[in-house]
Amino acid sequence: MGISRQAYYKRNRADAARLVLDQKVADFVQQKRQRQPRLGTRKLHYLLHCQPQLELQVGRDRLFSILRERRLLVARRRAYHKTTDSHHRFRRHPNLLKPGPDQVVANGPEQVWVADITYLPTQEGVAYLSLVTDAFSRKIVGYHVHESLHAESVAHALRRAVKHRRTEQSLVHHSDRGSQYCSGMYQELHAKHGIRCSMTDGYDCYQNALAERVNGILKTELMLQRPQDLTQAKKMVSESVSIYNSERPHLSLKYKTPDAVHRALK
Repeated sequence: MGISRQAYYKRNRADAARLVLDQKVADFVQQKRQRQPRLGTRKLHYLLHCQPQLELQVGRDRLFSILRERRLLVARRRAYHKTTDSHHRFRRHPNLLKPGPDQVVANGPEQVWVADITYLPTQEGVAYLSLVTDAFSRKIVGYHVHESLHAESVAHALRRAVKHRRTEQSLVHHSDRGSQYCSGMYQELHAKHGIRCSMTDGYDCYQNALAERVNGILKTELMLQRPQDLTQAKKMVSESVSIYNSERPHLSLKYKTPDAVHRALK
């Protein structure tokens, strides 16, 4: 067939070595996904290139091929459950993050926090997760799992965030126009801690896109099993937040973790 014996065996050895390397890469991916089950391919590619074993530093296209062949690519999942009631008697506040001459833009941690509530189903009923995230570092600075949508329950996440606040610089709290955030009790917390209030000015979810994105990461990448009850939900959320903050690299942070960026706060 016009192929020498030497070339034939050389090609076989190369193919065998490639299969061995592909399996090592797949093993690395499965190890990482034990704690981050839906970690994406681009982030995995970055983590591979952080390893001391140079042989694992395969190209991005090859990594996609390896995962595709082993059915390890992550499929997108979408779900929606309404947690926002904007029809209420409380005062709405202007959107301070909206593009314009007076737009507030975070250029460091603890300048802008974004908040949101997400639906968290359990095997015994319904639970909710309230989150407060730093807009610059992407770190979840406060969270609380609760059974009702009462303002007092939602406020626990903000109290937790304030408790671990490290500076007294000007701070903006941005959320949707839900009754919990507009309530007198929640606004009193803002006044007590010198926090300026910002809210979306309509039903456009993109005006609070970062908070929505963090909700999605926790639910679609880290919390893949439905908790049995509220107690287990709290445990799972605590572990997921820890992984998100300290282990998961972010594209928007140049593959740093939120903890690493937040620690740079002076």
